[in-house]
Amino acid sequence: MADPGSVIDYKDVQLLKRFLSPRGKILPSRITGVSAKYQRKLAKAIKRARHIALLPFQADE
Repeated sequence: MADPGSVIDYKDVQLLKRFLSPRGKILPSRITGVSAKYQRKLAKAIKRARHIALLPFQADE
């Protein structure tokens, strides 16, 4: 889904939203197709973005 060489930034909300379900949960790597290393970086960036209110913890349906 994303470039393996692309930099993951917690402020890049558009990129991070591609890895969230409609309810706001982090999608597993078997669905997104990213490596385990990239998945860990994504999860950390998404959690950081949630803590500074760039992303919701739970999205409305």
